[in-house]
Amino acid sequence: MEQHYPDWATSPLMRDYYANEWGKPVHGEDELYGLFCLELFQAGLKWESVLKRRAALTTAFADFSIEEVARFDAARIDLLCQNAAIIRNRMKITACVHNAQLLAEWHQAGKYFSPFLWAYNDGQPERLVPAEDGSLPATTPKATALAKEMKKAGFAFAGPKVVFSLLCAAGIVNGRLD
Repeated sequence: MEQHYPDWATSPLMRDYYANEWGKPVHGEDELYGLFCLELFQAGLKWESVLKRRAALTTAFADFSIEEVARFDAARIDLLCQNAAIIRNRMKITACVHNAQLLAEWHQAGKYFSPFLWAYNDGQPERLVPAEDGSLPATTPKATALAKEMKKAGFAFAGPKVVFSLLCAAGIVNGRLD
């Protein structure tokens, strides 16, 4: 069966990401946190730029270990801002560290990111039918409401587009063409 690709999967790297990762259900805490970080790094950039730097970002952010990143201090943030292999946006780097600290506090209180995100659709992927050209909306009313809830909870860089992109990447919203 021939693989169909959305309009944004224009390069071999993007097609491989779509075919093998994007939209497949993710439940792990660190994995969801990692996707959140990547999505917030993507804000204002092309996704392919993030994918090209993903290995370096993963290394720089301790394999997106919430507990490890939560311990990053100002000196570590300064070092990350000098790392030419990653996206060196101080606001985005600081947001990733802040969000890890918030999630570490959640974990200490017995609350977890995965059930919080998956509650968006009562634990089941929501089927979103892409347009004929494979495009998806930039966000949905439900994703906008979740973004507001995340901001209220203290998350940084949790705007409606970032949150919707996270939901799609993690398979919580299923916008796949197959």
